[in-house]
Parts: sequence; C-alpha cells; structure tokens
Amino acid sequence: MWNKIVLIAFISLLFLSCDQNKNEKVFMYNQNKSIKIEFALDDTQRPFYKVFHENHLIIDTSYLGLERDDEQFYKQMNFVEFSGPTNIEDSYEMFHGKQKNILYQAQQYVVELENENAVPLHMIFNLSDDGLGFRYVFPATSESIHTILDEKTTYNFVDNTKSWLQPMSRAKTGWEHTNPSYEEHYVMEVPVDTPSPIGEGWVYPALFNTNELWVAITETALDENNCGTRLQFSEKDKALKVTFPQKEEVLPNAQLLPNSKGPWKTPWRILSIGNLKTLTESTLGTDLADEAIDMDTAFIKSGLASWSWVLLKDDFTNFETSVKFIDYASDMNWSYCLIDADWDRKIGYERMQELVEYAKSKNVKILVWYNSAGSWNTTPYTPKDKLLTKQSRKEEFDKLNKIGVSGVKIDFFGGDGQSVIAYYHQILRDAAKHKLLVNFHGATLPRGWHRTYPNLMTVEAIKGQEFITFEQENADRQPDHSAMLPFSRNLYDPMDFTPMVLDSIPGITRRTTKGFELALPVLFLSGIQHMAETPEGLYKQPDFVIDYLKDIPTNWDETRFIDGYPGKYAVFARRKGKTWHVVGINGENASKSLDLDLSFMGNKEGVLIQSAAHNFMMNEVNSRQLKNIELGAYDGFVAKFKTL
Repeated sequence: MWNKIVLIAFISLLFLSCDQNKNEKVFMYNQNKSIKIEFALDDTQRPFYKVFHENHLIIDTSYLGLERDDEQFYKQMNFVEFSGPTNIEDSYEMFHGKQKNILYQAQQYVVELENENAVPLHMIFNLSDDGLGFRYVFPATSESIHTILDEKTTYNFVDNTKSWLQPMSRAKTGWEHTNPSYEEHYVMEVPVDTPSPIGEGWVYPALFNTNELWVAITETALDENNCGTRLQFSEKDKALKVTFPQKEEVLPNAQLLPNSKGPWKTPWRILSIGNLKTLTESTLGTDLADEAIDMDTAFIKSGLASWSWVLLKDDFTNFETSVKFIDYASDMNWSYCLIDADWDRKIGYERMQELVEYAKSKNVKILVWYNSAGSWNTTPYTPKDKLLTKQSRKEEFDKLNKIGVSGVKIDFFGGDGQSVIAYYHQILRDAAKHKLLVNFHGATLPRGWHRTYPNLMTVEAIKGQEFITFEQENADRQPDHSAMLPFSRNLYDPMDFTPMVLDSIPGITRRTTKGFELALPVLFLSGIQHMAETPEGLYKQPDFVIDYLKDIPTNWDETRFIDGYPGKYAVFARRKGKTWHVVGINGENASKSLDLDLSFMGNKEGVLIQSAAHNFMMNEVNSRQLKNIELGAYDGFVAKFKTL
C-alpha cells in the first residue's frame, strides 16, 4: 500500500513538473525597467515573447524558433534553464558615423531550450535603455554542416500601429538584372499588414509607430555563415515575419540559406524603442555588431570626395576630367577623388599611376571603381571578374598597392544569399590586408560591418542622387525621401547617397532648394561623402558657401536629434571637437516654422546659411538666440557654431 502511495505521488510530481516546464513564463528587464520582455511556451510548446514599454504592450504574442535541415526548433520545445541578468558593458571607438566613443550597457538573459530530441537551442536577450537585441545559438560542437531552412521569428505589433517601410525588389530584375540593391522609395505611415507593392517583403531598417512610441527593427552581426533577411507579413501568423532571400540571390551554384558547423549563432535581431530622439541617437546597430578584426588602421581616414560620374556620366571618365576633379578636391580641402567605371579601358593602369602621383602632389587620394559581378548579372562595365576569387583579388589588390590607389568602390552585387554575404566578408578582409578602403554599391544593407571592418567606409543601398539624375519622378520624390533616411536607412549604417547639387542637373528639374541641398552632407552619414556637384556648379556659389564646404567632418564625436518626423522634416546637430553643425530639411511642399532648442551646446557664436531667392544668404547668429527657423517648401538650412 505504501509503495503504491509513493508511486502515485511520484507520477503526480512528474506530471506537475512537465506541466510547469510546458508553461514556463519568465520576464526580462533593462536597467531602468522601462522595457520588459515576457517569454513563454504556448500549449504546443512553441516559444513566444511579448514586449512592453513602460508597462504598455507594444508587441503582442510573437513566435520564435528555427527549422533546420535535420531538426525543428519551433514547436514541442522544452524549457531547460533561464539565467540572468548579467551586466554587459562594452566600450569601443568608431572611425566614422554619428558618434566616435561609444559605451554599450545592457542586461543579458539566456533562455536554454531543447527540442523533442533533446537537441539544445539557446536564446540570448540583451536589453538596454534604447532597446533590445536577441539571437539564436546552437551551442553544441559538431563537424556536420547543417542548413537553416526557415526562421520563425515574428513581430506582432498591437492594433493601429503605423509603418514606414522600403519594399524589397525582385531579384534579377531592373537594369542589367542587378536587383536587389535596396533602391526603392519608402511606403510611409501605412498599416503593418500592408502588402509590399513588389511582393517580396520589406528591407531593414523598418520603422513603426504605436501609440506615440517608435520602434525600429533591423539585424546586425551578419557573418559569412548566414544570409541577410527581410520582413514579410505572414497571413498565417498575422504578423511581420523574418524571411530568407529569394532563390536567385546567390553566387552561381552556391549556397542561399544559412549553413555552418556547430557551435553556431544567428545575427542579432534588433528593436530600438522610444521616442525619435532615442532611436536616432541609438548605436545599437554597432553595439551588437561583431568587434573589429585585428588589422592596421593607420591608413583609415574619413572625408569628402569629388566625383565626376554622377552628373557627367560615362563619357567623362577620362584622364583630363580626372585631373580637373583632383584639382577640385584639392581646392576644396577634400581628401579623395573617385574615378568611376571603365577607368581601366579609358585611362588604363599605367596612366592611373600618373593620376595617383599627381593627386598625391595635391594631397588627394584616389579611389577606383570595380564591377563585382561574375555571371549573375549582365552589367558591361569594367574592371570586371577581377575580385571573384581570393587569388584574383590578391593579384588585383597588389596592382592597386603598387599604383598607390587608396580604395575601391565595388558595384553590382547579387543579393542577400549566404554565398553573397560571404563574398562581402572575403572582399573586406582581403582589402584590409592590402590597406584599401572599401565602398560597396548596388549592395545590401551593411548591418554593422563598418565596426567589424573599419576599412568599410560607406555603402549605397539607397535610391540616391544618381537616380535623381535618371528620372524626373525620382527628383519629385527627393524631398520626402531624403527626410525619411535619417530615421531608417541611415539610422545605424553609413549611406553613400552621394549628395548635394547646388546648381543644376542635366535634363532634370530639381525640386529642392539650395538650402536643402547644402544640408545633406551633414545630415547624411557616410565615411566617405562623395559630393555630386561639379566644380563649375560649386564655383557659382557665394564664397561663404564654398568656405563652409571646405570643412565638413564625417567622423562625428556626437549627434543630437533636434526635431523631425519621418518623411516630413529632419533637424540634427552633430559635433566635431568644439564645433557644432546644425542642419535641417523640409520634405514637404509647404512652409514650416521649426522651434529649435540648442541649449545643450551652451552659448556659442556662429553663422546661419539659408536659401535666398536664387542664391544663399548668411547671417551671424547666437546658439541661445536661434530658437526658430522658417523654411519654405522643400527648403533647408545649415548653421555652424564654433568655440574660438
């Protein structure tokens, strides 16, 4: 009888234990308790989470998990252990961007799960004052290579949430089959379940507003074993779901989906949470990026560059024009001159060395263009096929070292598949060994790579100035498009928009004012800021504008959000040393009166440059007295305050 009672008690305890394991619920908090995550397993033992800000629900029941080629990790999961918080602190320095010296602090929690076959999957959550990041980890060591077939992560925003999203293009469409390149206009202030107009989902960063609270979603620490992802609204889950690339987004006969031996970790999924000041001043995109590789960084210098192609196009990629633009860069105190496509045929390697030596005498460094492509698109521009293998890259980079070229602009990549992502990493590592700066065009969002590879100066991944020169429709959309970018594409990662035309664009009616254009080189963040204006166009401007453009930093010490609204207007202050630059643009076709609070910079004297009729005007101003700015339609301003 006693044995039977003991057996019944044991079985009851076992069932109770299983039930508790099945319905385990844990909570995670950031340091100031403003952000909370609830994590649990549902009735099918499917992991899910909720996100709260100041106890207000912003992301409702959203699912987690992975499907691997040999195992599933998204249902019938068992809760093993929960640990944390552990205090995380990381200090690092950036070579360019919104802030130089950065201190990252977070509370880290680890949820250990295992699937029905007792194969472990860990989830790591980092909660900081400006948001959160989470990633999946396969902790077991294995020599077998496995592939992730699908990621089950969803973001189920509460009702009435509005979205600002850039559509993903369809692979192998567009000019010479070069899509996707993250070069679409944004869809603004639409419901979360709005279908993507192209049908391929939405790229990162994605921006959301729910009950006056802003959330930006992206990913970082994308290593060469993983693919880039995007968001797609799932009718099944009624939520935005992390989605893998289209099947065409690969190098020829190469890998599309994430694959690796164990241990293995996925990129971080990042959510910045707060007001627009919190989001735009956040550094989460680099905070959670992989640390910088071991490399010599003495050659890395950010700065501005002259560039002939954007307004003059193919016929002016020649020796004589290059000399003129080297002189232009030298006169403007800019560090670089970019020589674009077909230089190998129109100038040649030997004469390129002449240009490099001439530029050196003018204190200017030369950057040259490359076509990344093998057979995955039909772009005709050269040099082509020079960077496809490690050996061919070494041979080409050795040539550039001998000539004295300082960096490369590499164009026309093939998408977000794992093999393409690995190609980016291989180029960056080999370029670092050869002390070459890198600029990717026709490319993916870099996802924190400029921290990992300090020689990565900028990446296009935006419908930038060159598109404005192609079609009037793009010029018509430039104002609201530009006012969107500080809140989305340029939130964490450098962006090679190639800004600023103060004079004219051949065949195009520019919608923006001169003040709007003058603000862009400071408003947009790029390690090398390629300036679109030609010397003829710039020298028509007043001397005070030319002098202003001779001293535009790109490696900012600090950034402050002043005012703005995505797609409508943006005002930012950026500091280099003791000098503050304050810039703003109006993306709407109506006048605006903007209130400014510049009290954070103390009492400084400076200058204010604004549009005036068909030119500019400049006035001396005091930072305490500059409390209001009047902007016309599609207008902008710049101000500079310097401690003497």
